[in-house]
Amino acid sequence: MAEKKATTKKELVDALNGDLAREYQAIIAYINYSQVLKGAEYMNIAKELEKHAGEELAHALQIAKQIDYLGGMPTVQPDPVKTSNKAKDMLKFDLDNELRTISHYRNRIRQAESLGEFALCEVLREITKQEQEHAIDLATALGIEVPPIPEV
Repeated sequence: MAEKKATTKKELVDALNGDLAREYQAIIAYINYSQVLKGAEYMNIAKELEKHAGEELAHALQIAKQIDYLGGMPTVQPDPVKTSNKAKDMLKFDLDNELRTISHYRNRIRQAESLGEFALCEVLREITKQEQEHAIDLATALGIEVPPIPEV
């Protein structure tokens, strides 16, 4: 289902708060998964997930700053975090989340452009670039090609 285009600053702030909740979710998931992945084949990706957690924290800070700039109040609630005892499941959860996040940010860039919020667009483009790198890392760890970005 296509995400409704934001037409007002308030709608953009609400959508950014959804993005912020996903960033919080990613931070929690990456911290958890990086510590519980077991097995020699997952040592490299576990270290990479620790790095991803820090990058997601930076994203959350940037999004919260933009929400404040736009006159909103940043959310404090993360989206739910999926867990599993299986390493491949955890990596797949992360990959799915990254792909959805990329799709949301692509929509958010279009929405911010429509409101003339060009500095926000630049912030979102940089974040999207890192999210795509995360998706590549996760797909590589899973031994698959990066799946298509879903429409949200």
